[in-house]
Amino acid sequence: QVQLVESGGGSVQAGGSLRLSCAASGRTFALRALGWYRQAPGKQREWVAGMTNDGHTKKYSESAEARFTISRDNARNTMYLQMNSLKPEDTGLYYCAAKRLGASEYDIWGQGTQVTVSS
Repeated sequence: QVQLVESGGGSVQAGGSLRLSCAASGRTFALRALGWYRQAPGKQREWVAGMTNDGHTKKYSESAEARFTISRDNARNTMYLQMNSLKPEDTGLYYCAAKRLGASEYDIWGQGTQVTVSS
């Protein structure tokens, strides 16, 4: 099994930056992909960014493109989401997620970390 633990959320003003971390433990070699999702109050959870487990392919949602960067530190088994130029609409609960080999959807989730951006 794989466990994911997020950290790094907080409150910032618009235009500020935050870096989220996702520490993975367990059978991380058996993963196909990693990603970040977020859920704003009253809205459905949406995909933000993702990367293949080898880190070679990275993709972003339209809202995250050019502002957010997904990366990983293999030595620390940790994935990051660097978020710059934050906007109030980026506010939400951010989840780290993983997709196991053979899975078509993300099927392992962290507990979430709150990001609040004030105007």
